[in-house]
Amino acid sequence: MTRPDTLSRTPAEALSAMRAATPLVQCITNYVAMNFAANVLLAAGAAPAMVHDPEESGEFAGIAGAVTVNIGTIGPRWVEGMMAAANAAREAGVPWVLDPVACFATRFRRETVARLIALCPDVVRGNASEILALAGQASAGKGVDAGDSVAAAEQAARALAAQTGGVVAVTGAVDFVTDGTRGVRIAGGSALMPQVTATGCALTCLVGAYAAAVPDPFAATVGALSHFAAAGEAAELSAQGPGSFAMAFLDALASVSPASIDAMRVVAA
Repeated sequence: MTRPDTLSRTPAEALSAMRAATPLVQCITNYVAMNFAANVLLAAGAAPAMVHDPEESGEFAGIAGAVTVNIGTIGPRWVEGMMAAANAAREAGVPWVLDPVACFATRFRRETVARLIALCPDVVRGNASEILALAGQASAGKGVDAGDSVAAAEQAARALAAQTGGVVAVTGAVDFVTDGTRGVRIAGGSALMPQVTATGCALTCLVGAYAAAVPDPFAATVGALSHFAAAGEAAELSAQGPGSFAMAFLDALASVSPASIDAMRVVAA
């Protein structure tokens, strides 16, 4: 790995900190992702809590190590729970992560994500089309799928990070992470990852786990994405297709070591 001087902690150090903390992560995510995301966190070394109802989401955010909010399958009551959790996280100083799934697709999604962005998430993790849309630029996204390259969204990510005061991660074949000033690219993973539903949603939850244990959201995000990329590469070696890859990926998340994370290709951008 070429270690950028701007990283306060290496991915290996971030992984060790996350596993030592076993952080409790409140995951407000979509129906499709709940089971897989919970298993990803458990395999990686964190503790998931799928708490989304407004009757308890705000209260729970105050005791969680981090909060993640994914707008994949939203409704009015879900949005109420998201807002309660994000507000409570801010008040308690708990880091929170936003996944703006298909934020460009409908008026309801655009309005919801605007309300959430106004609460200044510590990290925004999305695909290139979502990040372009959040930055007010035209995107070629279709449904939940990106129609733009990560490279095309890098400047939009920097602008969005400057707006929110947080970190923005654009994920794809080569990930890009920035806080508006610092920037890195992370290569790795597997071409099978997009063929397994909820992979990106689960990654958002893992970013939350790292953010709970690593004070610098930039280093935390780079650590989480490096962990995911290393597990994807390892899982592909034994997978026969998407189904076996999903199982192998959970095993790989558990077996990834600090040494294998530091072997990932992380370069300054």
